[in-house]
Amino acid sequence: MERQKLTWPRFVRLADKYGVMILRWALALVGIGFATAPYLYMILQSLAPWREVNRRLIPSSLTTRSYEWLLQGSATAVARPWLRGFGNSVLVTSLSTLCMLVVAMLAGYALARLRFRGREGIYKFILFQMFYPAIILLVPQFLIVRYLGLYNTYAGMIIPRAVNIWAIFMYVSFFKSVNPAMLEAARIDGASETQVLFRIVIPLSRSITAVIGLFLFMERWVELLWDLIVVQEYPMMTLNVMIATMSGPYASYPGPLYAASVILTVPIILIFLVFSKHFTQGFKFILK
Repeated sequence: MERQKLTWPRFVRLADKYGVMILRWALALVGIGFATAPYLYMILQSLAPWREVNRRLIPSSLTTRSYEWLLQGSATAVARPWLRGFGNSVLVTSLSTLCMLVVAMLAGYALARLRFRGREGIYKFILFQMFYPAIILLVPQFLIVRYLGLYNTYAGMIIPRAVNIWAIFMYVSFFKSVNPAMLEAARIDGASETQVLFRIVIPLSRSITAVIGLFLFMERWVELLWDLIVVQEYPMMTLNVMIATMSGPYASYPGPLYAASVILTVPIILIFLVFSKHFTQGFKFILK
């Protein structure tokens, strides 16, 4: 078969057909490059020899010295339990996220599907809470925590963060979209309200729960101000608080600072990869 010659009119038609697609891919690659460049730089600097940290964009060699320094308790400076700090972050964030999901799911179902006096007033109050900064409650929360004897405890970091208004709002919106005929059929078959919730509603909400859970986990994982205020002892500190206090004797160790920052991002990436399918499906509901 004879190959067609690339004449000017044919070139114009091909450019018109594929030009937009190529432009989209180019813009997408540029956007991805700008978004990932800081993280890639952080990884390279965490693996760079200490003499080259922040001095070379691409290090001449790679080493795990910064990570070993952290795992050994930073013996060359003021010793801090970095590994325990990571464990504290996992514990506090996991329990806080679980509490926020459970409270939001139960409250959202009650406000969306149950009929009781004062329901509309409660829902409007929740909406009102979303419009003012949560920082204005910081001092009252701290005073209550100290009064209850929860200062310098895991409970002091978890309990005040056990309720999330945004999560309740998202669950209310989702539960209102569930077909009421399905729920009514289950009730006619003799299912109690608890059985309807746990056997029908919760399985249907896996995708939206993945989205809400990921956002809650990310928000709690990077929480700094509250954890910094309520805990002052190093064995109780989360990893991000330790990173924020890496000054003074740690000023000469930027490599370990990058290494600790990389470690701080690993759980978020892993959770996103594991729940990416549900995250995509749940995000479609949010964008409706």
